[in-house]
Amino acid sequence: MSTEIILPKIGFSMTEGVLAEWLATDGAAVTEGQPLFAVESEKSTNEIESPASGTLRIKGVTGETYQVGDIIGTIE
Repeated sequence: MSTEIILPKIGFSMTEGVLAEWLATDGAAVTEGQPLFAVESEKSTNEIESPASGTLRIKGVTGETYQVGDIIGTIE
């Protein structure tokens, strides 16, 4: 079973964010709670932790803007 990685809502008024950086590579083994990616919103940049342990499959492209809730990867 895979876990979807979504762009989270960081601030009350946040509707979209820029995927600033992946902190792990595609196909890497990640553990729950490990910093996984960075998101830039209007006011700040935040590191987001992995929601599960497993193998990372990246879908989102660094530098692109995504809507809150968009799937940017999975953990298998």
